[in-house]
Amino acid sequence: MALGLPGAIRACLFDLDGVITDTASVHAATWKEAFDALLQQREGDGFLPFTLEKDYRELVDGRPRAEGIRSFLSSRGIKLPEGGPGSPPGLDTVHGLGLWKSSLFEERVRAEGVAVCQDTMDYVAAVRNRGLLTAVVTSSANCREILRAAGAETLFDAWIDGIVAAKRGLRGKPHPDTFLAAARDLGQHPSECAVFEDALAGMDAGRSGHFGWVVGVDRVSQPEALYAHGADTVVADLTCLIEAAPIKGARP
Repeated sequence: MALGLPGAIRACLFDLDGVITDTASVHAATWKEAFDALLQQREGDGFLPFTLEKDYRELVDGRPRAEGIRSFLSSRGIKLPEGGPGSPPGLDTVHGLGLWKSSLFEERVRAEGVAVCQDTMDYVAAVRNRGLLTAVVTSSANCREILRAAGAETLFDAWIDGIVAAKRGLRGKPHPDTFLAAARDLGQHPSECAVFEDALAGMDAGRSGHFGWVVGVDRVSQPEALYAHGADTVVADLTCLIEAAPIKGARP
């Protein structure tokens, strides 16, 4: 079981934020900034803030932008007009809030740069050296720019990001559509693909898509939740899988 994977695996499908790049924390911070501004506008200074521990991880993380917004607003009993792609960035519509959050994210990335998760880079190099295919699967519309900034654009054989998903009409995580599309683009059956995710919505997608192996990448100390949402194994650092045999940390 080289690389901590079952022998039938022929391709590895990696989430972007929190797995390949250390941008999940930037997404979380900018979502909090955007939602807290909305909540303060509606409820005043005594508003209940957006939380990273529950609101972000359970309602927003890993989902397409508009779906994450709707999910959080619904949890607070808030309704906003949908707006559309031409809506101005701001707090008045779902699309406007998403565009404003995106601008906040892009400002931070430009100011601070992009950090890669070196354990993932080492693991990607190892699987490619073994002849396995690799793909990026993310709801982010900034995928190529982020990987280009990180110097990792050439390490993947296929891309399914927010732009591709919109063009093909693919549902986002927790639905498995984007991962299934990546498997098809690589010419592999889902049973021959391993999913690498840090978000609970991504775990749900891996389980419902019946992929051959689902790896929970535990960046925020939530192994029990990752297992509960469908992980076959959970690791905090992917380099521990490079020489793993037999598979370590797998579900009993």
